[in-house]
Amino acid sequence: MNPYIQIDGLTLAVGDKTLFADISFGIAEGQRIGLIAKNGTGKTSLLNLIAGRDAPDGGSIVFRRGLRVAYLEQTPTFPAGMTVIEGCLWHCRQHLDDEEDEQERRRRIEEYLTRLHITDTSQPIEQLSGGELKRVALANVLLQEADMLILDEPTNHLDLTMIEWLEAYLSRSSMTLLMVTHDRYFLDRVCAQILELDDQTIYTYRGNYAYYLEKRQERIDTRNAEIARANNLYRTELEWMRRMPQARGHKARSREEAFYDLERRAHQSTEDNNLSLKLNSSYIGSKIFEAEYVSKAFGPDKVILKNFYYNFSRYEKLGIVGANGTGKSTFLRMLLGQVRPDSGRFVIGETVRFGYFSQEGMPFDNQMKVIDAVRRVAEYVDLGGGRHLSAMQFLQHFLFTPLQQQNYVYKLSGGERRRLYLCTVLMQNPNFLILDEPTNDLDIITLNILEEYLRTFRGCVIVVSHDRYFMDKVVDHLLVFRGNGDIRDFPGNYTQFREWERQQQAATPTSPSNIGQRDTVPRADRPERPRRLSFKERREMESLEAEIAALEDEKSKLEAALCSGTLDVDALTAASKRLPLLTDELDEKEMRWLELSEIGS
Repeated sequence: MNPYIQIDGLTLAVGDKTLFADISFGIAEGQRIGLIAKNGTGKTSLLNLIAGRDAPDGGSIVFRRGLRVAYLEQTPTFPAGMTVIEGCLWHCRQHLDDEEDEQERRRRIEEYLTRLHITDTSQPIEQLSGGELKRVALANVLLQEADMLILDEPTNHLDLTMIEWLEAYLSRSSMTLLMVTHDRYFLDRVCAQILELDDQTIYTYRGNYAYYLEKRQERIDTRNAEIARANNLYRTELEWMRRMPQARGHKARSREEAFYDLERRAHQSTEDNNLSLKLNSSYIGSKIFEAEYVSKAFGPDKVILKNFYYNFSRYEKLGIVGANGTGKSTFLRMLLGQVRPDSGRFVIGETVRFGYFSQEGMPFDNQMKVIDAVRRVAEYVDLGGGRHLSAMQFLQHFLFTPLQQQNYVYKLSGGERRRLYLCTVLMQNPNFLILDEPTNDLDIITLNILEEYLRTFRGCVIVVSHDRYFMDKVVDHLLVFRGNGDIRDFPGNYTQFREWERQQQAATPTSPSNIGQRDTVPRADRPERPRRLSFKERREMESLEAEIAALEDEKSKLEAALCSGTLDVDALTAASKRLPLLTDELDEKEMRWLELSEIGS
């Protein structure tokens, strides 16, 4: 393959923190490379070095002569005083030959911008939101017709339709790619090689994301085994060091030097990809929320909800999808009471405790330490059975080491701030989580932890996200916002929904506007009035709630007793026999409760 870029011995430190040291790799023509790393370990810094935005502390970056590189920055900027079309033409004149005439150039610019839902090309760039600015910058990068693209989070601020278009565009293109993205489907379908930045070094995996997961686990298992062997040998050598006198011969001094190298290896921390965090969320009753024929519009041309009815069930995990501007975030703010409906109302259950993770994030005191920012919310979280997790332990679970917890907030990267914000939401121990674009700026490792947390979460969840992989892992059905107050309830995850849409489109290829209009997806905005529970059924539900709460309490205490190591043989035997019976009884009562709760929903 024709080499494009060769990187040798690259080193970079920020303050007293070394991001990477003496890393080397090459990029050849036609390669499609995804760069993966935890937030704060130097992904964007490495892209900035390769793109020539910054200079390294050491090492070299050599480009093939005449190589044309286009770079989509995480936070792009444009010259002030330009309209959208002027900004695009300015970029094109900088990077393209003058053979193309102005009219054709404008046509191509408008085509790309339309694909990315930017329709007003005369709008001043200063008036664009951060998401709109990122989409204009993406159009500019694609228009440059470069030999190689460097893309930093290209799917951020794109809706699902845009992401699928970009995915198809890049898959068909012959351009060489180096990109950072948290979108694992996008990564899997576009990239054929993964670079992982970890422990200040670089690891290469010659395969897609699925291959990377397999080989990374093998690497971690091997490293953990080596640390375990070093620990065993370290204990033996430590005893020898304590016994030997200070005056040692040549061989003893060599063994002493080897001991210090062994000590360094033994004190490395092991990695665990199977972390599990099961918090004891506060009790949530049978009444969650009911949207009673709600309508909301911003003028005649911006209808969000139209006579919308919905009865939310206990333990429901709902995903909300739709194009930008269809009202997904507005719906969440209405549910939280931050925006008033024009008509109708939301009736919220008395036991509901919301935890809200917004797109805007949370303002932190930059001079506050990370640990203090979380302790301001709570000192510990309840794990059930009398067990607690301290704020420090909780932060460690979300990849903040004890040393990082003592850092000031201003030192955090954008992704680390989002991770810290997530911790402050979860530390409040809510029983109803509302997550608005939680995957933006979070690294893949954090997303895996969050997905596992939500999978075992004993409460309700609503997620608005453009991350298809995340939605498939977390939600059990969707509300599809189609615009103009048209909202559909789909009984499945996002991949199943897209497959259903493709089948409908294939069945009616001449009428694409009818996609999603079939009766197999019920209309959520024109429901029949639901059947109400009978008096006997209501009494049964109330009785079940009390019984379930008592059984859950007994189960927590039983599990704590089994883990305590204080039970005698007879008590241990009795507890071991009781636990599976208790679990079966709890499952049976919860299933009956769910059956009753779904009547009329």
